[in-house]
Amino acid sequence: MRKALIVWGGWKGHQPREVAEIFRRLLADSGFAVDIRDSLDAFRDEAALRTLSLIVPIWTMDKILPEQSEPVFNAVRDGGVGLAGCHGGMCDAFRESTEWQFMTGGQWVAHPGNDGIEYTIRITDSAHPITSQPTRISDFRVKSEQYYLHVDPAVKVLAVTEFPTPGVDGPHVPNGTVLMPQVWTKMYGRGRIFYNALGHQANIFEIPEALELMRRGFLWAAR
Repeated sequence: MRKALIVWGGWKGHQPREVAEIFRRLLADSGFAVDIRDSLDAFRDEAALRTLSLIVPIWTMDKILPEQSEPVFNAVRDGGVGLAGCHGGMCDAFRESTEWQFMTGGQWVAHPGNDGIEYTIRITDSAHPITSQPTRISDFRVKSEQYYLHVDPAVKVLAVTEFPTPGVDGPHVPNGTVLMPQVWTKMYGRGRIFYNALGHQANIFEIPEALELMRRGFLWAAR
């Protein structure tokens, strides 16, 4: 049986405990043995990490020690362990760790208009297994934070959103239309990486497409 580790914590506004439970059920229903921890010290044991198929971080706006982060980098890069996550729990986790950002493929920098913005997630790669199998995921609307990210040009973009959003002002508006990656994959050494910018709070996964993207992303990333 494949094993997954969920590590949750950090800023409570992202409801990490609740999101962790949703992801636990999703992974268990997909046949994983799931371990859930609420401490970054879960990352210290590199040998244990290397036995995993998947690591799911749900940890926003905190600091990570080298002795906590290095085992993750090694397990993913050299051991081929998959890494998958969402929203600030993966790509606004540790702002001072550039290697974490290098591994995940992006870093949150803004959400113009804050929460409650209505916008579209547009699928741009409908041939990828995550978006196409067993059925095709179509464009869908959400009402949440709309993430503006700094993104690694090496990522394989599966879905985007358009900035600026009508009625939402900000210093980005004079730059004109920008198609911002929201769902992507990439490689970090031998390890597969999946990211979905949705997930400000647990209720976003009541949207079937948002939940299904996570399920398929987990399966794709897991070795």
